[in-house]
Amino acid sequence: MARTIHNNGCVLEEQPEIGVAAALSLLGAVVDEAVLDALDGTGLRRAHGYLVQRLLLGPATATDMADDLGVSQQWVSKALKELVALGHVEVLAAGADRRRRPAALTASGREAVRTARATRASIDARLRAAVGPDRFDATRAVLLAALDALGAGERVRRRSVRPPATG
Repeated sequence: MARTIHNNGCVLEEQPEIGVAAALSLLGAVVDEAVLDALDGTGLRRAHGYLVQRLLLGPATATDMADDLGVSQQWVSKALKELVALGHVEVLAAGADRRRRPAALTASGREAVRTARATRASIDARLRAAVGPDRFDATRAVLLAALDALGAGERVRRRSVRPPATG
């Protein structure tokens, strides 16, 4: 049901109810902000998280990560350089093929992952307390089903979620 809102005595506007997709988008932004606040001082930004998630599977080359994430190798290489400069990722010694230099998380990168996970766990605990365990668990199940229904569930499980387009 839409609500009528008053705009300084001049205009009446209809404010639609917030749909599920809009609520999820807004909630995602709130969670992202909390995680980035917890990571303040690390130099990490949201876009770095996609590579960090991929590197949780183990060392990978820029080419492998670009293929897995569905982005350009140039995008991955630029983000990797930033992560190396910040100390969260290291480039490992080259093997026989010197063109294939895998990157891996450093102790600092793994600590950032622990911090982000702890922040999300705290948010989960707050939500569970606010709505109760049954509703929380049911909501989680619906959200996981929604990821599958929208074709993202498998990418989430493989840690290969494509970063949003920038521009």
